[in-house]
Amino acid sequence: MLVLSRKKGQGIVIGDSIEITVVDVQGDMVRIGINAPREITVHRQEVFQQIKAENQQALQQSQGLEIKLRQLTELSKNIDKKDKA
Repeated sequence: MLVLSRKKGQGIVIGDSIEITVVDVQGDMVRIGINAPREITVHRQEVFQQIKAENQQALQQSQGLEIKLRQLTELSKNIDKKDKA
């Protein structure tokens, strides 16, 4: 991890298109401004962790649904075979 010291109004640049600026410092609270292209998502860490957890949960649910769909398809095939026999 790169650790930098910056004062109010100072900033850093990441790559060619992301700028981070220290907007305000009050006690132990630092306000930062982030200027990045629209295609780059920017989230607070706790929000990002929540998004990851929700995505993982959705993936697990969709995998469960996929298994059930395969089971139903197989059951349907078996019923069709019995009807034709």
